[in-house]
Amino acid sequence: MQIDGASVYIVLCADNAYYTGLTRKAVETRVSEHNLGINAEYTTRRRPVRLVWSAHFERLTDAIAMERQIKGWSRAKKEALIKGDYDALPVLAARRKKG
Repeated sequence: MQIDGASVYIVLCADNAYYTGLTRKAVETRVSEHNLGINAEYTTRRRPVRLVWSAHFERLTDAIAMERQIKGWSRAKKEALIKGDYDALPVLAARRKKG
């Protein structure tokens, strides 16, 4: 089922990896497709997957920007987002000082 806008989601794979994706379908439908191996090259080898976070955006361009941003994040920053620890996000975004 097609929805207005788009959703960004994160699933936890069976191998403990996170996968971030974007869908214009209901998120639950897309997660089910991942578990069935439909249009899911990365997650097919890492099934089952479990939805751990999602957000809906009215504008597709906003969803695309958010997906790209999250894909560049560290595991720790993704886990802070999943936990809803928004105060930690700026701290985790700061680059570590060298030596």
